[in-house]
Amino acid sequence: MYKDFFGLSELPFTIVPSSRYIFLSARHREAMNHLQAGLGGGGGFALLTGEVGTGKTTVSKALLSVLDSTIKTGLLLNPTYTSSELLEAICDEFSIHYQESASLKQLTQAIYQYLLDNHGKGIKTLLLIDEAQHLSADVLEQLRLLTNLETESQKLLRVLLIGQPELQYKLQTEELRQLAQRITGRYHLLPLTTDEVAQYIQFRLHVAGGQYEVFGPKAVKLIAKQTQGVPRLINLVCDKCMLYAYYSGEAHISPAIAEKACEDVMSFQRPIGRTNPALNGVQISQKKPSPWLTYVASLSVGALLAAGIWVGLSSWNHDRQLKLPNTAITPSLVENKERDQPSTNTQKQADSLENGVSDIIEPLISKSYNPIAAMQTMLALWGYNVSNDEANCQQAERANLYCYQDSGSLNDLAVINRPAMLTLQDQYHSYFAILYKLSGEHAQLLLANKRVEVPIEWLKQHWMGEFQLLWYSDLADQTLKLNSQGPEVKKLNKLLSQVLGEPAQERDEFDQSVKNKVEAFQMWQGINVDGIAGKRTLMLLDSYVNHKAPNVLEHVRSSTVGNQ
Repeated sequence: MYKDFFGLSELPFTIVPSSRYIFLSARHREAMNHLQAGLGGGGGFALLTGEVGTGKTTVSKALLSVLDSTIKTGLLLNPTYTSSELLEAICDEFSIHYQESASLKQLTQAIYQYLLDNHGKGIKTLLLIDEAQHLSADVLEQLRLLTNLETESQKLLRVLLIGQPELQYKLQTEELRQLAQRITGRYHLLPLTTDEVAQYIQFRLHVAGGQYEVFGPKAVKLIAKQTQGVPRLINLVCDKCMLYAYYSGEAHISPAIAEKACEDVMSFQRPIGRTNPALNGVQISQKKPSPWLTYVASLSVGALLAAGIWVGLSSWNHDRQLKLPNTAITPSLVENKERDQPSTNTQKQADSLENGVSDIIEPLISKSYNPIAAMQTMLALWGYNVSNDEANCQQAERANLYCYQDSGSLNDLAVINRPAMLTLQDQYHSYFAILYKLSGEHAQLLLANKRVEVPIEWLKQHWMGEFQLLWYSDLADQTLKLNSQGPEVKKLNKLLSQVLGEPAQERDEFDQSVKNKVEAFQMWQGINVDGIAGKRTLMLLDSYVNHKAPNVLEHVRSSTVGNQ
């Protein structure tokens, strides 16, 4: 409808996959490298996981496009098979003949013969299974047995499992430990950063014949924030933006149009990590509830018990749960030699700094590739001692803890003042650490259950700005704006008055005076001033009023503007 208006040859933001619109961000390329390395050796399995809409299919299609003619590929979509149905589906995909009602043994033998024939011709066989989180443990075990078919030097069948994060949880169970040990390449695909969202939007417009930048920087930033960098949601929002601009006769997407489109689209979406059918009924280990969460727990448990769900709250004794050492491990070179004998050669000093920290960090990196383990540590800081399959955003939301993912600087994290999971880079891999404390020129990281102190300069060199954190609010599911009414508005007004140092007035209607307070707070925090109390505003507000939550700054800041 709006195609001709914007001078496009086709609609740029359709959600139907097309090879012409494959956009490979740095993460997508890194995922391909990891998977190619894992499948390129003698290994049998590789694993690609990511939230819904983050581009797993894009990566798999891009991977297929670069494979040479000596690799025969098969693709199974949305598999809900029994063991025998899986083998039949594999036979069907590779055109392997089998008798009707063939036994597992007969089907396995037919596949084995096909693989041997391919091997004799110098052809490798690769099977891709999309939506693999739907496979039962029995079927996954049957798949593992298939990869036992091998020669002296390599597997005859290589398998790429593609699925949502619950596939990782499933593979960490006792019954699938043998399969998990066979995975030689794995990658968890995260959403796009704000800069990548801008590149993604412009790329799709260019492919569709666009001749100018339709989306302004502020509109892009708003879209990136509201969609959390999920490409599929970006497509839906951008399509709606262009439709609204067409109706209004505007050639560019303004922040107002982007906000309206986000509100329309995202009101029917759940944020990343909200649903996980595989974890329904999973219980969080119970500890003594903290006084701060008693009221929240009493309300939540009543409602959740009615639905057959139980939530346990653990104590706030972080060091005991994490078994942290009393003092941080600090590279001696940084603490002693460089402090007492500063080098006059800047490059030598930088090299010494890198080497000193690396001596401590490098042995821990290989133990820190799993973001689930890092999430466990971060939840423990909030008072939750959880198992692997509970270390996710869905479980956290049961106690009003919400995931926030973005890219930024250490200053941004200091303002939010909450522990954060950082995506760090060494020469070959991404790994995960928890920012535990910020103090002067040093930061304390939790890495593989160790507390390590590193210089800020070292952290800046190894961290590109990507982070995820948890924040608390019983208002987090609300978006409060002009004319909103109810007890949530009353509470918001009270908190804003407290932080801004203004007299508290009983108001349960979001009138102009409340909007003025929201705008004043947003201006103070340096975020988009729109007078709407959305998630980022509420998160920053909580960081000033909630002194019982874990923080990364050594000092406790005042909760009013006048005392800043």
